Amino acid sequence: MLAVRSLISRPYTVLLKPAAQTGAVGFIHTSAKFSSAKVAVVLSGCGVYDGTEIHEASAILVHLSRGGAEVQMYAPDVAQMHVIDHSKGQPSEESRNVLAESARIARGNITDLAKLSATNHDAVIFPGGFGAAKNLSTFAVDGSDCAVNTEVERVLKDFHKAGKPIGLCCISPVLAAKVLPGVEVTVGHEEEEGGKWPYAGTAQAITALGAKHKVKDVTISFSAHVRCRVLSFLMPLHFLSSQEIY
Repeated sequence: MLAVRSLISRPYTVLLKPAAQTGAVGFIHTSAKFSSAKVAVVLSGCGVYDGTEIHEASAILVHLSRGGAEVQMYAPDVAQMHVIDHSKGQPSEESRNVLAESARIARGNITDLAKLSATNHDAVIFPGGFGAAKNLSTFAVDGSDCAVNTEVERVLKDFHKAGKPIGLCCISPVLAAKVLPGVEVTVGHEEEEGGKWPYAGTAQAITALGAKHKVKDVTISFSAHVRCRVLSFLMPLHFLSSQEIY
């Protein structure tokens, strides 16, 4: 899983390459001050193999805080697909709730995803972790034939329609690929390259879902890929406002 960095309280710089289609935007390099913004963070449980990748969620929350953003965390009130014993890397004979598990990361300050409204927030971010592929969707089981949780789909479509930024980390770009036809996202490279990109097959699935995959490297300068205000990130992440996208 990939660490992220966002909303840094420093002057921002933006480099844009317009895409071919009207209104689309290509690659962006930015450091953004995002003070007073209201940002929703959507969690998928607690633990990399069956929920949210905790390192990613923590990094996102730290840098949102540094940037002065007001954060509210959400998760769907549904059962996890399964539970993994992280000490063994094996399934455990338990049942857990995604909302209850996500509350661990949120220190209890968690809200049912059904209550998330794009009207009340300036942006939404989905950290990675296998929960995005197991609990927010069925991608882990069904691949390109997956279904996306109805509330997750609603949130993505509402923020997209409102022209507000959507942040997608690690595996979570598959969510947008499924529900926003033709969207451009990145999960890195399309070949494993000797284990450097162990989940490169996800890129082919994204294409099969009808989206467009852009090959991107993880570099110090970093580039996010943006199309129609949908941002998919490698490390580190610099988040930006919809005004900056234009």
